Amino acid sequence: MTTTIDTLRFATAGSVDDGKSTLVGRLLHDSKSVLADQLEAVERASRSRGQDVPDLALLTDGLRAEREQGITIDVAYRYFATPRRRFILADTPGHVQYTRNMVTGASTAELAIILVDARHGVVEQTRRHAAVAALLRVPRVVLAVNKMDLVGYEEQHFIRIVEDFTRHADQLGLSGFTSIPVSALAGDNVVDRSTHMDWYEGPALLEHLETVPVANAAAEAPPRFPVQYVIRHHETRHYAGQLLSGSLRVGDRVTIHPSGETSEITGISLLGKERRTACAPQSISLRLAGQRDVSRGDMIITGPDAPTLTQDITASACHLADRPLRTGDRVLLKHTTRTVKAIVKDLHGPSQLIANDLGRITLRTTEPLALDDYTANRRTGAFILLDPADGATLTAGMVT
Repeated sequence: MTTTIDTLRFATAGSVDDGKSTLVGRLLHDSKSVLADQLEAVERASRSRGQDVPDLALLTDGLRAEREQGITIDVAYRYFATPRRRFILADTPGHVQYTRNMVTGASTAELAIILVDARHGVVEQTRRHAAVAALLRVPRVVLAVNKMDLVGYEEQHFIRIVEDFTRHADQLGLSGFTSIPVSALAGDNVVDRSTHMDWYEGPALLEHLETVPVANAAAEAPPRFPVQYVIRHHETRHYAGQLLSGSLRVGDRVTIHPSGETSEITGISLLGKERRTACAPQSISLRLAGQRDVSRGDMIITGPDAPTLTQDITASACHLADRPLRTGDRVLLKHTTRTVKAIVKDLHGPSQLIANDLGRITLRTTEPLALDDYTANRRTGAFILLDPADGATLTAGMVT
């Protein structure tokens, strides 16, 4: 019998020098997810720096600039597995000037690990990372209190930090986070439970990652199928794309947005084979009854929970580009497979958004879009703004 194991996508974030790279390196090393030649390279690099033990942070800081400066700059994706689960890890930078990189890494995460130095506790960047996790509606958060060895593994240090973080998390709506005391350098409570903290009765970090429930939120949400391609084969039209959420079956009555036309699914094809049903996030093609005017960017839905069809959008935003975003700017708005012209009507306070700024914006589009609230559907409640001159990405938006 074949056993199917699932996949957890998670992101890490922490302030500068909180030991995030070492934590990720320890997680990979102690879970036997590092190749022998990788470990040998780290050992050589560590010896050249005069270090007696391998610097596990070098396993994750892959860019030359990162290694030379001792900081994490870019989002690095790591893939590893244990007998219980597969993992996709987005290792994100800690510096405030790279907040946009954390947004990129955490946007698809089902869990976020926010690292705190036990000596310093909750700092401004910790609060910023928590705000990003709340903004992106990351379903689960772990507060990893690192460097417990440098505070004598004392429980009171851990309790004070958890209480401080709890006050801030309550304001953001981050309820039910999990707190774990760790020492990435020594390996306490990362993969194996620590022998130095008898007062802690919870799981080690990897044990928590292996056992935390992974819900397929996309499959449970109302069906949303944005058309990517229209394929004409003789007299038949096939509408191809990725089913972003929910499920569809042959015989379902559907509505096509923005036209409002209705039809019925007469066929579903997956990898060239006919199917009766399809579930998110499968890439499929549909056939509909009758001749319908369906084109790229149209949204096919079914069921009573219809998206909002609107040209006026208010959203939370993270500005990603070095070029500021100002009221009155004309932009392109890309939502799923549809791209329309838009204008920035209001920034709700500041005169402009610069790189890494978080804020709220109001936009007016030239054509109606079928939008969900981001809290209900992370795929169809998100969009990006593009520079109409060169197509560069400007801003990530979450519909509220």
